Amino acid sequence: MSERSPAPGGLALIESLVNTLDLESGADALDTADGRARFGLGPQELPAAWELRESLRAVLLAHAGHPPHRAVTPLGRLLAHAPLYLSVDDEAGAAALAPAADDSALLSRVAAAVAEALVAGTWLRLKACEAVTCHWAYYDRSPAGRGRWCSMQVCGARAKMRRYRAKEA
Repeated sequence: MSERSPAPGGLALIESLVNTLDLESGADALDTADGRARFGLGPQELPAAWELRESLRAVLLAHAGHPPHRAVTPLGRLLAHAPLYLSVDDEAGAAALAPAADDSALLSRVAAAVAEALVAGTWLRLKACEAVTCHWAYYDRSPAGRGRWCSMQVCGARAKMRRYRAKEA
């Protein structure tokens, strides 16, 4: 839905996972083999991926100052099960958290992305649109970090029009 550029670094993974579900139409990209392949998921991993996606959405809504969209498993509880290790580049000395053993484990990749974003100071800028029919994930690049909608042209315009009509009534 958003015309915004993708989130930086590993946050792009989280943003794209949350945005696999279009709340307005009900279309879920994870229902297709191509959609699952983008995340290295098999059909048997769908329930865990759905749970992770909705826990992430709840956190992104909190980043934007909104309550959870529904009851979800707390993200911290899910990420506590993500096997990570500290990798250190022998030549450059750079260190990073990385998924342990299986690079394709979505939970570990998300946990590593969250850790990377925390260090970079970008985690709180990943938000969910406040429109209840949307909740699309977006990276807030506004100077003050107070963005409210994934798209000013769609969700923002709808919200402003609703406020205007409410005043006129």
